[in-house]
Amino acid sequence: MIGLLGVMTLLAVVGCGTARKTTTANHIRYALAAEPESIDPRMSTSLSASTVEAQLFEGLTALDEKNRPVAAAAEKWEISPDGRQYVFTLRSGLKWSNGEPVTAHDFEYAWKTGLSPELASPNAYMLYCLKNGEAYATQKAAASQVGVKARDDRTLEVELERPTAYFLALTAFHAYYPVHKKTAAADGKWANQPQTVIANGPFKLASWVKSSRMELARNEHYWDKTKVKAEKIELFLLDNSSTALSMFESGQLDMGDSIPPSEVPRLVKEGKIKIYPFLGIAYVSFNVTKPPFDNPKVRKAFSLAIDRAAITDKLLRGGQAPALAFVPGGIADAAPGEDFRTKGGSLLKDNDGAAGRQLLTEAGFPDGKGFPEVSLLFNTSEANKVVAEALQEMWKKNLGVPVTVTNQEWKVYWDSLDKHSFQLARESWSGDYPDPLTFLDLFVSGGSNNAPDYRNPQYDRLIAAAQQENNPVRRMQQLHAAEKILLDDAVIAPVFFQTNPVLIRPPVKGVVRSILGVPYLKEAYLEP
Repeated sequence: MIGLLGVMTLLAVVGCGTARKTTTANHIRYALAAEPESIDPRMSTSLSASTVEAQLFEGLTALDEKNRPVAAAAEKWEISPDGRQYVFTLRSGLKWSNGEPVTAHDFEYAWKTGLSPELASPNAYMLYCLKNGEAYATQKAAASQVGVKARDDRTLEVELERPTAYFLALTAFHAYYPVHKKTAAADGKWANQPQTVIANGPFKLASWVKSSRMELARNEHYWDKTKVKAEKIELFLLDNSSTALSMFESGQLDMGDSIPPSEVPRLVKEGKIKIYPFLGIAYVSFNVTKPPFDNPKVRKAFSLAIDRAAITDKLLRGGQAPALAFVPGGIADAAPGEDFRTKGGSLLKDNDGAAGRQLLTEAGFPDGKGFPEVSLLFNTSEANKVVAEALQEMWKKNLGVPVTVTNQEWKVYWDSLDKHSFQLARESWSGDYPDPLTFLDLFVSGGSNNAPDYRNPQYDRLIAAAQQENNPVRRMQQLHAAEKILLDDAVIAPVFFQTNPVLIRPPVKGVVRSILGVPYLKEAYLEP
């Protein structure tokens, strides 16, 4: 998912009046951290949107409780020996929420329009692994040349640009969900109103009161409806984490995504939140094209001056871990049962102010003297402000460098990153799929999410090789080598590996939450 950069700004105010303090086992009340900007799975980028879409739609595969791709809309698939051709067979009798059949043509339509220059989807890059996917998106090929074709209503043929080891996991991502072709083609605003949102997942959209709440109802046409326990899911769209917490503690909510950072330690102690693993990292990006951060010694000095454990253990206290590398734990390496992060180990030194000052001296700034004015940019949120001010204090204390902190609202902040209009930027990234490439391909030359504007031909070659490598051992060696180059060049300063703390009442059972942060409520219920 693109960026999921920073802690999201909350967008909506709830108008709930006096809510019930009890509910039945078939009615779950959930607080989203923001109103979805869209529930067209081709267009959305936020975790709130992904949360809603995961209940309304279903891809060819889904991720199970161990984050492995399993059969969903597709009952089976065949893969060619070279890993470039896939043939998916859809389940018999699949239906949309309006009773019409779900066909392979709906998948072909969704994927091709997700790449189309006319739609300009922010998720188009996720489909570039399809043969001629990027060429079509950049108007260098026709839609008919893209490597996805419905052979018949139940058979989807896929050809990839290159072998993609994680492709099955990708088909569980929202950019690969189907859309109801007839509706989407007829109405460009279909995803804005319940009557035109046609779903193929366990739930359907019953109502949407903008800036207030959404209501999902059980989809009676869903192929696996006997496993769907909740009849209704009520989603509150809240603009304030304190409001969400107050509603939760007064019995008006069963679950919630937004928690005031200062309250996390108390809530952990009281057993009111569950901390889930999360494939995400917070880091500082350096603009490597402009002084003073065009000097790698300066970048390394700033990284060494960070006391990561103080941030995770004294400020955040939500189970986060100091990040001494870039790719988080939770991603498999080549050997069975081996974790990429465990295999790669730590690649950075932490909290070494003396070494940082020495490097700064070598760069021409002894004790920070003569260092130009610099500013750390972050997108507006309480948690981001806390971290930014901690970094500011550490750089002053350990390097003698005063740094100002500047916050911007999300759209302005994103534009600043896109135009490389910053010196230091607090960023974060959460994986789109469980593979190291979802992190490491951010920094290829000219990449759309390469905020530092880093360019290293050796790094690019390793990433390109890993994209095409079919041998898992060689592929992981290439990715480990690329990560080491990235950190040796000090393009970024990793700060902490993120977690996913969630408000949840003890009676809530059956929730599956992927390491990507998305909850699946298909089998969720309230225990009496």
